[in-house]
Amino acid sequence: METIEKIQQQIKENPILLYMKGSPKFPSCGFSAQASQALMSCGEQFAYVDILQNPDIRAELPKYANWPTFPQLWVDGELIGGCDIILEMVQQGELQGIVKETAEKYAAQNAE
Repeated sequence: METIEKIQQQIKENPILLYMKGSPKFPSCGFSAQASQALMSCGEQFAYVDILQNPDIRAELPKYANWPTFPQLWVDGELIGGCDIILEMVQQGELQGIVKETAEKYAAQNAE
């Protein structure tokens, strides 16, 4: 499978997906740590991809997303943004709503 296809499949299969350095429990950079903490504070399950373990994704995702840096948060197939945007959205109370709405939407779909 081509790297771009793998990225598209990950985004499609995971309604809330964080591309980050390390893992939520063991982040490998400060920005990834802040982004995963912010996402965990929303109280919903989310998937993550450690780009340090996936150099092909690390190389291709910025071109695919047209977003040069990591972490990258994808919700319901759309790029939300990086650390600064995630933190700003949490402060404004926006991220919690988007994450909760998406989690409920997919839970309802999976229950059918």
